[in-house]
Amino acid sequence: MWFRLVFLCMTAVAILGVGRAPAATIDVFFAPEDEPLNQVIRLYDEARRYIFVATYGITSPRAVKALIEAKKRGVDVRVITDRGKLDDPKQRAALETLRIAGVPIRINQHDGLMHLKQVVVDDSLSASGSMNQTTSGNLYNDERLDVIHDRSVSVKARDKFLSMWQDDVRYRFWGE
Repeated sequence: MWFRLVFLCMTAVAILGVGRAPAATIDVFFAPEDEPLNQVIRLYDEARRYIFVATYGITSPRAVKALIEAKKRGVDVRVITDRGKLDDPKQRAALETLRIAGVPIRINQHDGLMHLKQVVVDDSLSASGSMNQTTSGNLYNDERLDVIHDRSVSVKARDKFLSMWQDDVRYRFWGE
């Protein structure tokens, strides 16, 4: 009798999918036609707890403004970027604006590029792809942005960001 009950429960799980985690939903946006920066800004506008940004380039005034607005709402906003991009006057201006608004920024100290392009919001979604948060990356370049609605993927991306954030050998605070 016990075996029969276990067999029936296992069969129900297999047929009905009981206990399976829902599949991740991924929204894919291409530049220039989909203007993916609009989606990034929407993510920033909807954030309630934190926004962790790792990006090679961030020069879009719209992205900077949305991050500052999130910071003003009490959202924990942090940015990691590449030291080589500090030679770009637009990048320096964007980072200085964020720093003045109280957004902490770390830059890489290692020999490679900090080329990751990732946003993590509130453990619920993450975005990645080839697009930097720049006007060119939004309107002119051939770029891709994937917005992933999945807690486990987002938590893994968050953990990677935080491990980079806490690595005082490979990354240092900028503007202090």
